[in-house]
Amino acid sequence: MTHYSKYVVKKHFQFILLLLLLSFSVNGMTQNSPVDYVNPLVGTESKPELSTGNTYPAVALPWGMNFWTAQTGKMGDGWVYTYGADKIRGLKQTHQPSPWINDYGQFSIMPVTGHKVFDEEGRASWFSHKAETATPYYYKVYLADHDATAEIAPTSRAAAVRITYPERDTAYFVVDAFDKGSSVTILPDQRTVIGYTTKNSGGVPDGFKNYFILRFDHAFTYTGTLEDGMLKDGRLSSTCDHAMAVVGFHTRRGEQVNVQIASSFISDEQALRNLKEVEGRSFDEVKEAGRTEWNRVLGRIVVEDDNIDHLRTFYSCLYRSVLFPRSFYEIDAEGSVIHYSPYNGKVLPGYLFTDTGFWDTFRSLFPLLNLVYPSMNEKMQAGLVNAYKESGFLPEWASPGHRDCMVGNNSASVVADAYIKGLRGYDIETLWKAVVHGANSVHPGIRSTGRKGFEYYNRLGYVPYDVGINESVARTLEYAYDDWCIYQLGLKLGKSAKELRPFKERAMNYRKVFDKETGLMRGRSKDGTFQSPFNPFKWGDAFTEGNSWHYTWSVFHDPEGLARLMGGNDRFNVMLDSVFNLPPVFDDSYYGFTIHEIREMQIMNMGNYAHGNQPIQHMIYLYDYSGQPWKTQYWVREVMNRLYTAQPDGYCGDEDNGQTSAWYVFSALGFYPVCPGSTRYMIGTPYFRTAKVHLENGKTLTVHADTDNPANRYIRRIMMNGQPYPHYYLEHEQLKAGAMIDFTMSDRPVK
Repeated sequence: MTHYSKYVVKKHFQFILLLLLLSFSVNGMTQNSPVDYVNPLVGTESKPELSTGNTYPAVALPWGMNFWTAQTGKMGDGWVYTYGADKIRGLKQTHQPSPWINDYGQFSIMPVTGHKVFDEEGRASWFSHKAETATPYYYKVYLADHDATAEIAPTSRAAAVRITYPERDTAYFVVDAFDKGSSVTILPDQRTVIGYTTKNSGGVPDGFKNYFILRFDHAFTYTGTLEDGMLKDGRLSSTCDHAMAVVGFHTRRGEQVNVQIASSFISDEQALRNLKEVEGRSFDEVKEAGRTEWNRVLGRIVVEDDNIDHLRTFYSCLYRSVLFPRSFYEIDAEGSVIHYSPYNGKVLPGYLFTDTGFWDTFRSLFPLLNLVYPSMNEKMQAGLVNAYKESGFLPEWASPGHRDCMVGNNSASVVADAYIKGLRGYDIETLWKAVVHGANSVHPGIRSTGRKGFEYYNRLGYVPYDVGINESVARTLEYAYDDWCIYQLGLKLGKSAKELRPFKERAMNYRKVFDKETGLMRGRSKDGTFQSPFNPFKWGDAFTEGNSWHYTWSVFHDPEGLARLMGGNDRFNVMLDSVFNLPPVFDDSYYGFTIHEIREMQIMNMGNYAHGNQPIQHMIYLYDYSGQPWKTQYWVREVMNRLYTAQPDGYCGDEDNGQTSAWYVFSALGFYPVCPGSTRYMIGTPYFRTAKVHLENGKTLTVHADTDNPANRYIRRIMMNGQPYPHYYLEHEQLKAGAMIDFTMSDRPVK
């Protein structure tokens, strides 16, 4: 063999080896566990003026009772963690669903070295994201001012904490029970701190407490408490407005102090019982168990893609989709499920869930549960039974009890969609009574629970614009859809035609606020005249966090009927197109300033389309009903490509308890539940080469598409189980049966 040929063979071998290494690298990338792709910091680069998610890094188990997060904001600040902050004030146990609702039952912990300064300003430490690790099941951060590293690994009702201290004669550990009424007690012989916090932002009865217990693996060399800011050396117990406990240890450099923490809304004794979730387990065992649980839950959907950023965005969205509603129940000494009721203050048997607003989450979050995690939603439905029994109403926004927030009666949608899609094992007859009651009454103290203005709505068919009830058109549209949901549920339950007639008729009430002159929904006075003057770009007023161009499409149950009102499909499509073709003009005079939802629409360069808020998120899919599905395909891909990333600014508005994330999860699979309460999903455009949904019934739903070319956003052909499929919708039973759906894609619209 010549020298030249040896050289060629050698280079050829090197080239093959390089290809093999690259192949291994790509395959290895796609073989990572689902949780490895999650970035809990997505959405944390937010502020009141502009939301890119308004999230915090929730370190928790799926649907866990307690979340943990690093706290960069001041005590009581709804923006508990913001990506641009420089200092951490503590590690906080939180139950906050959003910064606007804020928190309840919160307390924080913090390692401190050096001077005995323990208030949140004095103990705060500089940190860097480069020395921070955030995963769903584990958080770690280096606290530079204390030369200490803090780690936390949660269970549902407890957590393992590990602090690595420098060498100190006394290294401190602070337990801050926050203000508005709190208590701490140090038990040195048991290396334990117990206490309670009452701090909340509403939604709780008198006597509300979150009881906590901390157990250390080191003896205390220092003890003290703070009473409303005054340090009491040697004091073992304090009950006051703002109580804090401080314990100290003698540490060598690198010495690790382990703390096991649990809490309960029921009692000190129950908090001790909840501590069993971590007792007898090392920090690493708790951490690994959390990782396993997250992979089990996230692994129900397996997607394949060569673009790691797509995988990161997808699983970060799926992570957000399985945090809320949070568990609000505990397990007693006999192993029975019990809960503290935020509605009447009693300890009662059975499930309860909380921290979700149905105005947001009825749209796609609960449909996602019904398809992928139905056994969890069966527990949630049982919890709704208890909420109704304990308060007389189904919640519309719970945190933890009824909160006065948003409009609509969308508990009807959440109840109907679950039952119609086959969920069972809970008291549906009580829920039937609950939805009927809620449709014809309003909570005496929380006016967003039930139906504000129901008397007008039932008599006139709409909530009038001129009777002192704000957001009247939004209420009318949502009540009409909710009536349709009640009607569908009643049909499924075999209720009589007489009982169902009012709901059947009122489901068409959306027509009462449709103005043929403008082709838009418009406020209407009680004498029947339409609101004048009328500005379709005015946010709020007759609408909720949107304008007429956004809310006109809130006819989830009858898009075909809406198209007929507009003059047919051609006109309907022109109106849909107009949302994107219009400039992002707005009128914010109702609020008196530019609310963040308006700003988020304005800056996204998609005209008047406002994906950062919920009312219009389904609108893209309406082209499927009117004969132009390629426009659905175009705009779905535009939103996914442009408005979602796995970065700290990765959302285009409030994430809102899984709703905006669940939109992405469904849309990435290639279909979306435009109308919860029906069994139909509208087809969009699949995002991944292969997606497999492992269903609870043992079947696997598989979606395959030739998406190797990013330009292939348009559908040329659909095959269902090997046969041509002519529709632009899918049925729930088809998916549950484990369908094999193959999409042949194109880079050009198929008209």
